[in-house]
Amino acid sequence: MDFRFYQNIDDFIVEEQPIKFAGRGNFIIAKIKKKGLGTWDLLESLANGIQVYENELGYAGLKEKNATTTQYISIPKKYSKDLKRFRHNKIEILETTLHGTKLNIGDLEGNRFEINLHEVKIEDVGKIEKLLKQISKVGMPNYFGFQRFGHDGVENLEKARKYIYEDLLIKDKKLSKMLIAAYQSDFFNKWLVHRLKDSNESFKVLNGDVFRDYSKDRFFTPKNLTDIIERDFDLRKIVPTGLLPGRQAFRSMRDARVIEEKYDDTYIQEKGYRRDAIVFPKDISVKYNKDTKKCKLKFTLPKGSYATVLIENIMNRNLKA
Repeated sequence: MDFRFYQNIDDFIVEEQPIKFAGRGNFIIAKIKKKGLGTWDLLESLANGIQVYENELGYAGLKEKNATTTQYISIPKKYSKDLKRFRHNKIEILETTLHGTKLNIGDLEGNRFEINLHEVKIEDVGKIEKLLKQISKVGMPNYFGFQRFGHDGVENLEKARKYIYEDLLIKDKKLSKMLIAAYQSDFFNKWLVHRLKDSNESFKVLNGDVFRDYSKDRFFTPKNLTDIIERDFDLRKIVPTGLLPGRQAFRSMRDARVIEEKYDDTYIQEKGYRRDAIVFPKDISVKYNKDTKKCKLKFTLPKGSYATVLIENIMNRNLKA
């Protein structure tokens, strides 16, 4: 479908869906709305504004710069007076509560998106709605979006390789972490391409695959794949996962490992983890304005998933191409 997608503060709006906060404790949880600032920009502005070290601030997820985003930041309670005095023309503190621990990556349920598509033909609105409903039932491949790799994606991956293998010196710790994360993500994306290619564009589970069981909050490998298949498992609760290589990562076994080890790198010293291979958008709504030819999409994705990947699924083309 031939429509226009723009990532800016008016057409790309995202709000974190947080975990449940305790309401008491030694950390302030600030719900913050920002425009045209990435998470690193936000942390730097907060640190300078209330005179704290950036590493004292906690966050649950990284958010885009070219968007209007609402996210949660943890701040030690002793800085409460400084926070009340904080002012910034692109940052608005909507509300605060207390929590017992500092926020860490992943401390959220998901993200709620509101995205405008432009120049949408009226005959395509039904197609978009139908596609979204279909994807919400069967899921979509959970690729890392182009934002993960930066504007100079290929160059960044080469820098990461040199940093890991050739002692390239990078003094900026944030930059080195971002480069390694991109390097790990590239392995995952290539693994997912391989698995989908072998499965005729749908994810076929293999003996030895590692699943995430959301009901018990654990990773596991079934002794026999038929045990999973015969239970007619719900992919929203028991999800096949792929590897982001690194230390302490849960590796797959048997048939699944034969493929996975092609996209593994045991030399990476950064902590590894596993990522859902399939995700399911939910709470979907589609509204069309025939005068402006603008189609407003609203949907929720699990944490770590990319709205741009969902848009690519609808468009059937790469946004970066």
